[in-house]
Amino acid sequence: MKLKTPAARAALVLATAALLAPLAASAQNLALVNGKPVPKSRVDVLVQQATRAGQPVTPELETQARDQVVLREIFVQEATRKGLGASKDVAAQMALARESILIRELFEDFRKKNAATDEAAKVEYAKFKAQASGTEYRARHILVEKEDDAKALIAQIKGGAKFEDLAKKSSKDTGSAENGGDLDFAKPESYVPEFGGALQKLKKGEMTESPVKSQFGYHIIRLEDTREASFPGFDEVKAQIKQRLEQTRLQQYQEELRTKAKTDYQFSAR
Repeated sequence: MKLKTPAARAALVLATAALLAPLAASAQNLALVNGKPVPKSRVDVLVQQATRAGQPVTPELETQARDQVVLREIFVQEATRKGLGASKDVAAQMALARESILIRELFEDFRKKNAATDEAAKVEYAKFKAQASGTEYRARHILVEKEDDAKALIAQIKGGAKFEDLAKKSSKDTGSAENGGDLDFAKPESYVPEFGGALQKLKKGEMTESPVKSQFGYHIIRLEDTREASFPGFDEVKAQIKQRLEQTRLQQYQEELRTKAKTDYQFSAR
């Protein structure tokens, strides 16, 4: 059939568009629940929330999201039918939920626009590595309450008693006593100054000649071994460093907003 006039052709176009409109609308929807359309866009929101939480997008996840969207619509319609949305308590909770969503999006927007670069992470990495460099010491120790008890134990060790056995029997540091007083490798700065200082004066296999007093009691210390401190490669810790940098920037942003806000409220001391 040939349309002879422009008016006839226009009429056909309009009629076709009217027929296709419901089909286009239904393509935007996941389902109908009691006559009400459920938009497919809600599925996208649920999937996005799952990916933010670290879940991979799988066919199973998408199926669960579709099921949840339809179930939610069923439950919301029933809650609305019962007039629960008119409750002051529910309205207050919905207001708080809205605030939480807006705040989350505010912080997410800040993170996206202030993502840590590899260059910034490398600068931070260099700082960490410098702090971690140096010599680590592997020590054993026996901790007792009284100086005389420590002196008696030193005499026993010099007389042939095994350091490890006495540590298990006599040390009040129960954590290391189970392992014969072994403290594993650590930098001297990780101990109290008296202990760390005495440890650095020893050679491998040597034991302190006299008890070392600290706030915890009296120590007998033996140096087992030393090594240069190791540090993981940049690529191994890059993600953690970036996360730390971004968290610090976000905290600064939050503090900046708090400081700039005009309010008569007095925040508690931090």
